Amino acid sequence: MKKVTITILALVMAFSLAGAGWAAPPPMMDAPQVGKTQVACPVQHGKINQDLYVDYKGQRIYFCCKDCIPIFNKNPEAYLKRMQQEGVIPEKSPGGK
Repeated sequence: MKKVTITILALVMAFSLAGAGWAAPPPMMDAPQVGKTQVACPVQHGKINQDLYVDYKGQRIYFCCKDCIPIFNKNPEAYLKRMQQEGVIPEKSPGGK
């Protein structure tokens, strides 16, 4: 009876440890950070118009309407910070300027 109990306990522990490994995939430490493409205006959150943009510090920021551009220009760092917090990565401006 003692051998049966020990065997059962050993099997339960083995399956428990194996199951813990199957519960979640291992973290990918070397995976690059991938962000979302900008689809919304940082000011009014409307759908972007790719003809309306500002190049700021090497990044191209798109807007939904021309009225959003001067609002963005008053405090661009705040809008960029919010975009970053939302996981949005602006595309690089041509020439990087």
